[in-house]
Amino acid sequence: MTAALLAGLLAGYGIAVPVGAVGTYLVSLTARTSLRTGVCAALGVATADGLYALAATAGGSALASALRPVLGPLRWICVLVLLALAAWGAATAVRRYRDRRLTGRAQAAPPSPARAFLTLLGVTLLNPTTVVYFAALVLGSQGGEAAGLPERAVFVTAAFAASASWQVLLAGGGALLGRTLTGHRGRLVTALIASGVMTALAVRMALAPA
Repeated sequence: MTAALLAGLLAGYGIAVPVGAVGTYLVSLTARTSLRTGVCAALGVATADGLYALAATAGGSALASALRPVLGPLRWICVLVLLALAAWGAATAVRRYRDRRLTGRAQAAPPSPARAFLTLLGVTLLNPTTVVYFAALVLGSQGGEAAGLPERAVFVTAAFAASASWQVLLAGGGALLGRTLTGHRGRLVTALIASGVMTALAVRMALAPA
């Protein structure tokens, strides 16, 4: 049981800690909205990681074989989604900055916590890095004896908890960033930088060898 717990924690942190496009968007989203919205978005990411961990423990090598043919299409879908999020974030930041500066109109309503959860859940489920990571876990575990149901449950729960703790930490960093950058210009610059980073990561994902 302890081995399953440690394996789950390592798997969860292993996929969560490298801050890529999803983590960048999470921090930027929380900085623009609220900690509550950011935490819900963070739980969306962790839920996707937990679902893949569950599928990895339940599906075995059949899951990995089924995922291989769709990795290419998933990569391009993820690239398009990330580019759309980057463009939307930059356009929204510029529009809000101009509205505040020129017309004084009220800002558009920020995304609800539920919408933030579903958006990050969907993006993470489409992320080919997550797919490949847990598929590799499946293939790497085929040499040993199959784990029992309690061990699988512990592994999945630990992977979800590890991912959730890290994503919530990123959301907290975004909330602190949002409080620090109280000026409209500071928020605009932060949003544009985040969009640029997401665009660069999406382009690198598109150019990476299959």
